[in-house]
Amino acid sequence: MISYAPLWKTMKEKNISQYRLIKDFGMSRGQLARLKKNENITTYTLNQLCRILNCGIEDVVVYISDE
Repeated sequence: MISYAPLWKTMKEKNISQYRLIKDFGMSRGQLARLKKNENITTYTLNQLCRILNCGIEDVVVYISDE
């Protein structure tokens, strides 16, 4: 399972709020809702988050094994 838990920690460390993602970077509320629910997002969105936060993919997403 994919989890976006690292994203929220990274956002806090970088002082980037959800409001700022929407207002300053044009992210949709729908995208944020999908991230909160660990639902599917595009690689484009992952790329944008890494660019905005100046971080690696591991700072946004983690894979959790079902085993």
